Amino acid sequence: MSLREYARKRNFEQTSEPTDRARVRKSKKARFVIQKHAATRLHYDFRLEIDGTLKSWAVPKGVPVKKGEKRLAVHVEDHPLAYADFEGTIPKGQYGGGTVMIWDFGTFEFSKRYPEKNLESGQLHIVLHGKKLEGEWGLVRLKSAEENQWLLIKADSDAEPISKAMDDTSAVSKKSMAEIAETGATWESRPAKNKKRRRLSPGPVEIPKFVEPMLAKPVIKPPAGNWSYELKFDGYRAMALKGGDEVRLLSRNEKDLGKKFSAVTQAVAELDCRDAIVDGEVVALDEKGRPSFQHLQAYEKGEERPPLYYYVYDLLQLNGEDLRARPLSERRPLLQALVENAPEMVRYSTPFDAELQDLLDQAKSFGLEGLIGKQPDSRYESGRRTGAWIKLKLISSQEFVIGGYTPPAGGRKHFGAIIVGYFSGKQLHFAGKVGSGFSEKILKELYQRFESLARDDCPFVDLPEKRNGRWGQAITPAEMRRCHWVNPKLVCQVQFTEWTQDGKLRQPVYQGLRTDKEAEDVVRE
Repeated sequence: MSLREYARKRNFEQTSEPTDRARVRKSKKARFVIQKHAATRLHYDFRLEIDGTLKSWAVPKGVPVKKGEKRLAVHVEDHPLAYADFEGTIPKGQYGGGTVMIWDFGTFEFSKRYPEKNLESGQLHIVLHGKKLEGEWGLVRLKSAEENQWLLIKADSDAEPISKAMDDTSAVSKKSMAEIAETGATWESRPAKNKKRRRLSPGPVEIPKFVEPMLAKPVIKPPAGNWSYELKFDGYRAMALKGGDEVRLLSRNEKDLGKKFSAVTQAVAELDCRDAIVDGEVVALDEKGRPSFQHLQAYEKGEERPPLYYYVYDLLQLNGEDLRARPLSERRPLLQALVENAPEMVRYSTPFDAELQDLLDQAKSFGLEGLIGKQPDSRYESGRRTGAWIKLKLISSQEFVIGGYTPPAGGRKHFGAIIVGYFSGKQLHFAGKVGSGFSEKILKELYQRFESLARDDCPFVDLPEKRNGRWGQAITPAEMRRCHWVNPKLVCQVQFTEWTQDGKLRQPVYQGLRTDKEAEDVVRE
């Protein structure tokens, strides 16, 4: 098909869809896009970049995710490559009138297992690398039906399931179908003609190598000296490595965060520089605008769509220059200038200009976790906790390793409480039982993970305890016989009021699993 049929069906004076003459820069890898389209009937448009156009299929029931699952796919007219960037509203009365969401996008290649299959043969085997979908699918033309009827089939293995919240979330704007329809605006993934373009040096740019983040030392009160304070965020520490238009987003122990938070990597890619290493934190905000780790967990699972931001607080490299030996007082202005015109998702963590006690009182009144103090003349010492950065916590919260669980009681299913601890050297020490903060869904999900990690012996070096402690957190030999044990691999975030005198957690509440931390790195703070 040519684009003649595409143009014949549309009035470009009435619709904001790209014309058949719209031109885009050819990408290095073939692209795909899936657009959720609420026209006369809701369907999903599956589009592949082949021979200079987007070959397109309308899939009424959506993309299959279970191995062997089949969905009818109706082959429709080719679309211009620029259509891969279209998200918005087609006016009523126009062809395909309704709301269009960029449901998923990415790159694809033809499966090496079936190199002879192609569009003309009526069989395509493709491997998708998208923001939501990853894996192999097949497109097969039905012989006994009309020429335009195909089947879209999930091949190889099951894909990750798509939650209801993720199904109604744009892969680019993060808006729902209702929000896209309400604004009526068209998403533009490329800069507008009058927008200032980034001035990158010619030639390829290498992505900087990973640098371990500098760590803050927990303190009850700051030592004497000159200190500057910022908000302590309750999110995922993330190092952004930018080289040209390519960005990697990595956790403090070099785990990839880019797939989970693709919108952050896209926003960092818009920074006006050739290369950079930025230190910051991926944060989700609650209804009152406060950082919330639980909301971040819900975003990660696709259960909720809270506002997501990348708060940046240090700059380690800029345009080839290593800035770590410079004092913080020089790095901060460079960072602030770099992100001044950045997308809204990238926010500068502004240091406060006020007395410490006033800041603590205000943070406490807002229910915030605490403050981070930094010495203005401090160098950036990667991977070290020197004391030049400190953290003052108002709400006690840290990571713990799950080593077991107690049986359920009353009406609760799956388990009663998780048994958590921390490492000292290579030994796991018991910190307490956490029995609150679980929904029925979380109880089920955790229990399924526990089953695959089950072990017969207790992983804690200091259990059992001879007698129950004053605070009721001890595990005696009698209680140990009722407990179930797991290999200490899962890391979770726990909020609590304080450490008791016998070294146990008081009033602990489960907040969620942490996939950005290794169990061996979890120590008592």
